[in-house]
Amino acid sequence: MTNKITTILFDLDGTLIDTNELIISTYLNTLEKYFPSKYKREDVLPFLGPTLHEAFGSMTPDMEQVEEMIAAYREYNISKHDELVKEFAGVTETIQTLKERGYKLGVVTTKRIDVTLKGLRLMNLESFFEVIVAYEHVTKTKPDPEPIFNALEQLKSTPSETMMVGDNYHDILAGKNAGTQTAGVAWSIKGRDYVASYEPDYMLENMTDLLTILGE
Repeated sequence: MTNKITTILFDLDGTLIDTNELIISTYLNTLEKYFPSKYKREDVLPFLGPTLHEAFGSMTPDMEQVEEMIAAYREYNISKHDELVKEFAGVTETIQTLKERGYKLGVVTTKRIDVTLKGLRLMNLESFFEVIVAYEHVTKTKPDPEPIFNALEQLKSTPSETMMVGDNYHDILAGKNAGTQTAGVAWSIKGRDYVASYEPDYMLENMTDLLTILGE
């Protein structure tokens, strides 16, 4: 590794916490109301990552309907959240180790702050992160670098000492656009090859791989 990494930013869904089934289930439930029998499980996989406005906006130009769909999505998502969210192997111990060894840690997500905190608290991860940049905190979401710059400003860190870790294209591209190092996670629901195709600097087979990469 050329530059000493002091700061690590993580995506939330599909990276730190396993919300895959929750998100898929929520999309299918919502879409069945508005587009009966049109969408199947494999059809909604591309919607994991982008914002709800981007996902639903790609289906209909009616912005009033988009807002209705988002409201329906959020209602179901919250009702099923604690039942369907799971943990990924290696995450808690890795995050705890990084915190103990003095790394500055942040979460950069396209989710709203309330649901972000709900997930972090459910997995007992909230206390490890100094900064959380969520949907409401920015005008442009990943892959725009704004959320990363927002987090780095709060952490008083620079892109050259930072790594962005994520499971989706917009995480890797946001890191590249901001000038950070990037790490993709092989447990992405879209598959290891999908994430690798965006050429992150590192691929993690398990979150504990971060410790090896960082020399810890």
